[in-house]
Amino acid sequence: GLGILQNFEDRDDAGRSEILVTLLLDEPPRPAALAGVVDGMDERSAETWRLFRLLARARRVYGGASLGPVVVSMTRGAADVLAVLLLAKWAGGIPGLMVAPLFETLDDLDAAPRIMAVLFSLPVYATSVKACDGEQMVMIGYSDSNKDCGYLAASWALYRAQESIVQVCHAHGVALTLFHGRGGSVARGGGPAGRAIRAQPPGTLRGRFRVTEQGETIASRYADRDLAHRHLEQIVSAVLLASAEREGDVQPAWRAAMDVMAAAARDAYLSLVERTPGFLDYWRAATPIEEISRLRLGSRPPARGRGTLTRAEIRAIPWVFSWMQSRFNLPGWFGLGSGLRATDSGRLRAMYAGWPLFRALLDNAEMSLLKADLGIAARYSDLVPDRALADTIFGVVKAEYARTREAVLEATGHVELMDDDPVIQRSVQLRNPYVDPLNYLQIEMLRRLRALPEQDGAEAERLREVIVLTVNGIAAGLRNTG
Repeated sequence: GLGILQNFEDRDDAGRSEILVTLLLDEPPRPAALAGVVDGMDERSAETWRLFRLLARARRVYGGASLGPVVVSMTRGAADVLAVLLLAKWAGGIPGLMVAPLFETLDDLDAAPRIMAVLFSLPVYATSVKACDGEQMVMIGYSDSNKDCGYLAASWALYRAQESIVQVCHAHGVALTLFHGRGGSVARGGGPAGRAIRAQPPGTLRGRFRVTEQGETIASRYADRDLAHRHLEQIVSAVLLASAEREGDVQPAWRAAMDVMAAAARDAYLSLVERTPGFLDYWRAATPIEEISRLRLGSRPPARGRGTLTRAEIRAIPWVFSWMQSRFNLPGWFGLGSGLRATDSGRLRAMYAGWPLFRALLDNAEMSLLKADLGIAARYSDLVPDRALADTIFGVVKAEYARTREAVLEATGHVELMDDDPVIQRSVQLRNPYVDPLNYLQIEMLRRLRALPEQDGAEAERLREVIVLTVNGIAAGLRNTG
């Protein structure tokens, strides 16, 4: 965007990093020289440049404390982070600006420790960390990893990534704060905050914890003063307890079991969503994803890149939202049963009793399973024009649901889902029957809308208005969007 080098983006991460380090060590270009570059920018680059100019001005006027960390989404290499430092320097200098790489996909989570090690080895980046009092924030995303490999495999990948990042920071004498991009549904890292905190890997907290709050949860958690106090009290309590606990390694046998289960769960998940012919067609027909993508319900477009509704380009929120609306709730549990069946039940019960991560993983899955309703999901499956395809895929989903429910109950020792939390269990059981009619209404509206010869006419808009109402009602009733 700044026209540094014509083939800059064609170089690998090491090549781009080398160029950026050289530029960071040099004096910034004179304002007159930069002005010519800015004039030739496209709108997207110009907007980014204006943002950094604004950050520099805010620091001059209000001081460094007015600025939080700059989160670099979809960090794929060290160059992504160094580029932010360079923009900050050229925009007028923002000393002490903390840059927080965000690792979101499965591949990026696996690469995160290596990327951080590369950054810490660079003197120019070490100087930047020192200007932040030796602190580094790293953000990890829970949504895209789940979409990549499923619930169980993503949970284990996130756990291992945190462990490795902590080790790298400790080796370089850097104080780490992990920023958790989680919330909303279980598939996107949601669930009770205290349970999630206690399930973090040993040594990753040390009194430091930062987490996103989803917009749709703000009112339920903070609108009432007493509820807000209770929620924050639970978070502080969990952080203190987890930080004070004696650090110990997880049993090697349990880690080995998780490796096996994660691989089996990932294979089951990818077998459905990636290797089953026609799966994307099924998803588009058996969920309201096409309609959701037109409703502009969120602050960002539903898909990245070209904006097509493929699994690779669809954003995690509409992916999860579409499955939640149609009561499959598939991202919150699919593949878990196949994974659990790869290990003997005795070991599963021991892991559930003695490992906070595994306990949280199964407890959250129980919530997902309880909110799912395959009877209603079958009605959505009836919307798929290709009946052979619908029968095949729904048969796989139904079998995995039964397998997962049975395996989870066996591992937890519960007779029914969420027996250990009867208040929440009863709450879900009471709400679901009130949501069911909205689902039936949505199914009928989708059927009528898709049968129309003209998708942009007055009748189509009238039907979409009703669909919007059902979407809002179902989300409110299930207390989940994406």
